[in-house]
Amino acid sequence: MLIFLPIALVGFVSIPPRLRTARKLWLCAVSVVFYAYWKIEYVPLLFFSIGINYGTAELLTRCSNARRAKAIVAAGVAANLMLLAYFKYTNFILESLNMLARREFTRLDIILPLAISFFTFTQISYLVDVYRDRNLHYGFLDYVLFVVFFPHLIAGPIVRHWEIIPQYARRDLHPKRVDWGVGLALFLFGLYKKRLLADPIAAYANAIYGSAETGSMVNSFDAWLGTTAFALQIYFDFSGYSDMAIGLARLFGIRFPNNFDSPYRAASIIEFWQRWHMTLTRFLREYVYYPLGGNRRGAARQVINIVITMLLSGLWHGAGWTFIIWGGLHGAYLLIAHQWRQLVQRMAWEFKHWSYRCACVALTFVAVLFAWVFFRAPNVSVAANVLSSMTAIDRLTVSEKAPSWLVHLGFEPVPDTAGIEYASALELTIALLTLAFLLPNVQRLLAEYEPVLEQMSAPAHLRVKLNALAGVAFGVCFFAVIRIHFNAPTSPFIYFNF
Repeated sequence: MLIFLPIALVGFVSIPPRLRTARKLWLCAVSVVFYAYWKIEYVPLLFFSIGINYGTAELLTRCSNARRAKAIVAAGVAANLMLLAYFKYTNFILESLNMLARREFTRLDIILPLAISFFTFTQISYLVDVYRDRNLHYGFLDYVLFVVFFPHLIAGPIVRHWEIIPQYARRDLHPKRVDWGVGLALFLFGLYKKRLLADPIAAYANAIYGSAETGSMVNSFDAWLGTTAFALQIYFDFSGYSDMAIGLARLFGIRFPNNFDSPYRAASIIEFWQRWHMTLTRFLREYVYYPLGGNRRGAARQVINIVITMLLSGLWHGAGWTFIIWGGLHGAYLLIAHQWRQLVQRMAWEFKHWSYRCACVALTFVAVLFAWVFFRAPNVSVAANVLSSMTAIDRLTVSEKAPSWLVHLGFEPVPDTAGIEYASALELTIALLTLAFLLPNVQRLLAEYEPVLEQMSAPAHLRVKLNALAGVAFGVCFFAVIRIHFNAPTSPFIYFNF
């Protein structure tokens, strides 16, 4: 942030706009340096993947035989998936075989390459698009920059070629004053979400789930508090990352698609997935769900397609049974939501009162919370521990160190196992819930500056003006972030694990 980014920006704007090739080479170079900073040994793997995919796409553009083109794209997609499977799922498969066959297959010493899930999905979408339109063609340098551009390389958004590559070719690709202002605002908003909101609430989620991992029985209140804390952690962690990625690209005059649109305000699980990790949802819909047949082959086939898509979504997020169960739960939620939507349409019911939407939002959030238990828990037994406490309505328990008013509400005090400060935990949880449910997101606050490719509607009475007052506010918060950086350990973004 203080060394790499200024060098990348100064180098970029120092190259005259007419030297577009030089600018692309510069962005490719700094992006590779950015990736190599984590582990330089995996840079050849990145370029191997790029070379294989570009070569496959070139073969497709030269192929006039439909059957041969289908074989080529199938081989290309399979190669991507096998590469991803080796690094991400080999040890998971070995562990599952050990469990089923009661044998001891030795785990392999494999380190998951940073961003492999994201650059693999980005390139699969490109291959499929070239197969669908074999007149599609980009130069090698454009393609390399499309894949490695560092704002989206590590954890998305999963961009499409037609969204990004044409922007590289613009003659006026030179950051303007508004680009700098909007880019810095988005980047700093995301940074504040991460360091000032997500990381502090993570301490409570980690303490409660860490207690469950040791085998301690989590009390009812802690189970709900820890799961809500994690829900808020991943919300502000990932939305903060998305804001930072979009802001970084805007500093270079590039606009990304929106990736996060206040998903906890969703009134159904269908709407939730339209708002959460929007570019991943788009990828799964267009490159998994639709090719499987979508809803065009009858109700039974639609059920199968939804379940397969969501199980793959879970498996993409992590190599473990907890992630598969998480994906399966969301698949079941989606099936119920589609059935309810069809029933409402068939019966011609109209639910227009605000109270109905509030109830739907609350129900959707609770369903998402139950699924987050499997996403956060390190294994199924820990998830079962937490879920059993969350659903034990016949015996509501709370730590003896919790505020006394909880006892008056009917909670039975039990020995403390998490060791958290309940007053600060409750204050922070309530504050973050208020932010997530009641305030506009950053893209809407900055809507008049067109922060993303999509058209955003600005809130009526609350918006951010990029003026001197905003600059002072950003500066004060930035000072707080820097101060925290030197006084607290840095935690990685959650989606860096995927």
